[in-house]
Amino acid sequence: MIRSLLLSSAMLAAACPVVAQSGGLPAAVPDGQSSATAGPTPAEKLPSAAMLRVRAANRAAIQEPQTHGFLSAIQVYPYREGVLYRLYAAPERVTDIALQPGEAIVSVAAGDTVRWTVGDTTSGTGEGKRVHILVKPFAAGLRTNLIITTDRRAYHLQMESTAATAMAALSWTYPQDALIALRRAAEQEKAATPIATSLAVEQLNFAYGISGDKPAWRPLRAFDDGRQTFIEFPASIAVGEAPPLFLIGADGEAALVNYRMAGRFYVVDRLFGAAELRLGGKHQQIVRIARVDEPRPRRRRGS
Repeated sequence: MIRSLLLSSAMLAAACPVVAQSGGLPAAVPDGQSSATAGPTPAEKLPSAAMLRVRAANRAAIQEPQTHGFLSAIQVYPYREGVLYRLYAAPERVTDIALQPGEAIVSVAAGDTVRWTVGDTTSGTGEGKRVHILVKPFAAGLRTNLIITTDRRAYHLQMESTAATAMAALSWTYPQDALIALRRAAEQEKAATPIATSLAVEQLNFAYGISGDKPAWRPLRAFDDGRQTFIEFPASIAVGEAPPLFLIGADGEAALVNYRMAGRFYVVDRLFGAAELRLGGKHQQIVRIARVDEPRPRRRRGS
């Protein structure tokens, strides 16, 4: 059964009477309209330097849906703490937020519980039991945020409603969990070349940029632990052809590098400044991966 968090206007009016005198909270003003009794304060007209920094940080932290991130109709975001994940919704349509199997909700809080319906349900049983948060706006042109805390992590979503465009569902991949699982598997198998057996998850370096073409196999991200470099691909990499990896030297020349595939990851037993994934013949698809704190070598024509 879906437990709705919707509060009606009548319930709000009964529980929270409006305080009209000074010292109370002003009545709510619809988006895009100013109050009829009081205009904006100077602070609202001219935001402080601190407020501008907050706005800039929020803008930089927003993760928008990506074409290569879709698995059928599901937008799969790579999870990272502190990121604000964009969710687009539409009236009369429900968007499904699927959490990690086995993850349990602690709390769900929305900024606007009057014009958005937020509820939860589950699918599966046992270890495969999965929580789903279901959201639906009452109208287009609404914006609010949603915070989901669980027994494993916290999710921060920026929700926006449109007239007709809605995400059917969204979920996440969890690179740190995947790397830990790879490490444990390697230790159990006593592999000759274990995968990240001494990985310090909290010290991972994500300072890599991804550019170039946008094929279905385009990596989600790259990072290193100071010794090895990891390239994470979308789930669709399992059903398609995997691209070879070339390192780009200081002279711009490309050279194949040894790597191994572990799940959705390429594991390279070294660090590099720039590399390219290339697939195809005459019309190659090329995706470039480069450390953002290092200069990119110029690529020579024909390489």
